[in-house]
Amino acid sequence: MWREREPAASNYLMSERKVIVAPSILASDFGRLGEEVEKCDAAGADWIHCDVMDGHFVDNISFGPAVAEAASRHTNLPLDVHLMIERPDYFFPRFTKFASSITTHVEASHDVADTLKKIREAGCRAGLAVSPPTAAERIGPYAGMFDILLVMTVNPGFGGQPFLAEMMEKVRFGARLREARGLDFDIEVDGGINVGTARVSVEAGANVLVAGTSVFKAGDRAAEIAKLRG
Repeated sequence: MWREREPAASNYLMSERKVIVAPSILASDFGRLGEEVEKCDAAGADWIHCDVMDGHFVDNISFGPAVAEAASRHTNLPLDVHLMIERPDYFFPRFTKFASSITTHVEASHDVADTLKKIREAGCRAGLAVSPPTAAERIGPYAGMFDILLVMTVNPGFGGQPFLAEMMEKVRFGARLREARGLDFDIEVDGGINVGTARVSVEAGANVLVAGTSVFKAGDRAAEIAKLRG
């Protein structure tokens, strides 16, 4: 079940919301996926993040609904599905039975407002993602239609990329938008997240940290998740 979220912070530069750590299974050992998810759950993760790529919207193919659903069977944590695909409007229904949230990209080929509406109608939280080359202002028309704003802090497609610090201005834009309009949505960052970049992100206004390599390659995952959250 989703935990109740706290009210929006009055100072967007230092979020007072609970910091959520969402390990991305893209960095896991897929030969032991169930065990990997269970270990993250036991280590104190808040969500499990699934990066779905189709080879069209991004230059990589990751996995589809069958793998994401398999991951869901090994945890009671919310499954956070990120669709880096060209037609999220067509494919998102295949994830609604097991996903808690489904995020689509503002740059993808779909009616963004309609897709967000239908994701919510299916009983999932709706997320809207923005890639590094896209202006933050593109999300403005959809304010109030999404529950999660996902700011990509690397170019989507591959894990293990370096963090793009300049994307923090988009996080700040989202936090200002949330406060100015009295909205209640999470701000998620995805890409290059480690202890150092997690702090930078939280200070800018993010409260959901997608961490792949830093969690799955850590010798002590519980300690790593605690440091990310701390």
